[in-house]
Amino acid sequence: MGIRKKFDRLGAASTYGRRVAFALLAAFGVASCTRASTEQADSAGWPVIGGAYGETFYSPLDQITEANIERLGLAWYADLDTDRGQEANPIVVDGVIYVSTAWSKVYAYDAKTGEQVWRFDPEVPGEKGFDACCDVANRGVAAAGGKVFVGALDGRLIALDAKTGAVVWTAQTFDPKTPYTITGAPRIAKDKVIIGNGGAEYGVRGYVTAYDVETGEKAWRFYTVPGDPAAGPDGEASDAVMKEKAAPSWFGEWYKYGGGGTVWDAIVYDKDFDQILIGVGNGSPWNYRIRSDGKGDNLFLSSIVALDADSGAYKWHYQETPAESWDFTATQPIILADIAIDGEPRKVAMQAPKNGFFYVIDRSNGELATLPQPFVSVNWARGIDPKTGRPIVNEEAKWSAGNDENFVARPGAYGAHSWHPMAYSPDTGLVYIPTQDHMFGYQDEPGFRYHLGDWNLGNASPTNVGPASVEERQQAIDTVSASITAFDPVEQRTVWRVQHDGIGYGGILATGGNLIFQGEPNGMFSAYKASDGKKLWSFDGQSGAIAAAASYEIDGEQYVAVLAGFGGVVGIFSPYVKDPYVRPNGRLLVFKLDGTASLPHYEPPVVPFNPPAEEAPSSQVSLGAGLYAGHCMRCHGASAWSAGVIPDLRRSAILSSPEAWEQVVLHGGLSAQGMVGFGDKLSQEDAEAIRLYVGEQARAAEAVLAHTAE
Repeated sequence: MGIRKKFDRLGAASTYGRRVAFALLAAFGVASCTRASTEQADSAGWPVIGGAYGETFYSPLDQITEANIERLGLAWYADLDTDRGQEANPIVVDGVIYVSTAWSKVYAYDAKTGEQVWRFDPEVPGEKGFDACCDVANRGVAAAGGKVFVGALDGRLIALDAKTGAVVWTAQTFDPKTPYTITGAPRIAKDKVIIGNGGAEYGVRGYVTAYDVETGEKAWRFYTVPGDPAAGPDGEASDAVMKEKAAPSWFGEWYKYGGGGTVWDAIVYDKDFDQILIGVGNGSPWNYRIRSDGKGDNLFLSSIVALDADSGAYKWHYQETPAESWDFTATQPIILADIAIDGEPRKVAMQAPKNGFFYVIDRSNGELATLPQPFVSVNWARGIDPKTGRPIVNEEAKWSAGNDENFVARPGAYGAHSWHPMAYSPDTGLVYIPTQDHMFGYQDEPGFRYHLGDWNLGNASPTNVGPASVEERQQAIDTVSASITAFDPVEQRTVWRVQHDGIGYGGILATGGNLIFQGEPNGMFSAYKASDGKKLWSFDGQSGAIAAAASYEIDGEQYVAVLAGFGGVVGIFSPYVKDPYVRPNGRLLVFKLDGTASLPHYEPPVVPFNPPAEEAPSSQVSLGAGLYAGHCMRCHGASAWSAGVIPDLRRSAILSSPEAWEQVVLHGGLSAQGMVGFGDKLSQEDAEAIRLYVGEQARAAEAVLAHTAE
């Protein structure tokens, strides 16, 4: 019997069988499946984000299977104190589950009983929420040396005592007065903890920093884009490569706009090569003409970059989208794997970034291991050049070349795949990607003016303003979809899809029971058969689960844990969310076979529309529509269509009061809740025009509701 057949026979039986199979494969030098780290093969816990240092989001536990999934029930749950987006993947260490929540809070629970061990609130000022482009979410914590680490929204990297939650040390990673934020999770690399930041749209320069796990002392920093040439070197680990490779690829006065390149999510430690792989974000502004005079590749935007773990020195890079112009970040999760390509074992990094192509990269040198193919519909490029590895960009997609054309891209800025974790199962050999199919418009903005702390895109496309009526909104919803895409990374092809309506579906967990788990915006948390995508089980969590789940074992029982709490950029900004409603606060949901817990009944409150009594002149409404799009839309929804994560202004109690509206909008009456005052940007007449515009949107929605009820 051949090694492959022996593997198939052993691997189908149990966790023990798979361990024996992997030992056989290793003994014979066959690498035909992912083994991101030896920790995962022997671990019944979930000690790091993604389950192991390769961040596969795969658990070998197989007590819960397709045969008994109908017995899966709620073991326990824990209510949180915020209704904002929950994006963290929990970790489990020594029987304790640690999870971060919105506003950078951290909770510790007994992983078996759900009893709260401790809670930590960094007390991030509410005003800092304005700087968070895509909600005040946090994607998780790291643990090492008896400490738990969290990156706070206001830039603090905080080390907590794992047993008590007491603060051990704090490092301020950026000036909190600048529009940087942290929403990503820290990662551990030997004796260092690594953290990045976000804020590219607001006009910042990206970097990652390493700190000593024990003391919090800064070890090194790596900038991802060059700074002002007149200022000279930064005195950081990135100085040499900035001079030799990055700076020659930039033109114009990019440094006045920050340049972008924030590392807001993807950081993974590669033990095999003692290196840290980082995924770098978009340019600032998006508009390539404004940012770099329309010239140069703009390294290291939209790149995977390998850094020496000890020194932070540059090792190699692969740029997925040179001259990045579409918000096509490379900050999506990176999976480390050992797979066979053309019969040869390769140590690779796999990524499904926003641009829609799937990348398999050799971790030893940064070269492509396979030719990337699209995993969704793509119209901005017609493929990847096999000789250069560069995308073959369609001419009409070069929107920032100074013409007046509006290019509608597919995918667009929401991404073919965003931050939501994908998973890799060594049992099936497939990557499971939470994909999105949607449109986004791009059009050059000739009169662009830069404002630090505001969105600086240089994009004037009318496509993104949002639907003006109920009918247009439904038409917009009908143009988008999401799916679970099961993708073969070696053959570069889609094997199957599970099609969803709308976008904003959650990250994915794969397990040894031939299962994958994913949450939905409507509150359902579901399990599917990993081999063919058949839906097997669902649970109504009452609030959308957009985070990825974790799986662990205690006292012989397998658990599946997931955060529920809808939010993020889709929940805040997108006009494509179906059936918005007021949701309960977020929860941590934990399941096991024959679990008997249940959630309390929840009835969404009915909040009526509240249009002003007076009807507004069309000139004021038109002025208000433009001002709303420029200042309010990114938080309160396109065309005032709210998904319910941030208050729906059409239903606001202050909408009918000019005085109360002015107090909040201009003077920051609700700044502690994240609604900063806009008195430095808007006049009293501007604020009133916005109120009247929102009022007319409320009146129109109220009329539709009344007609529907007839």
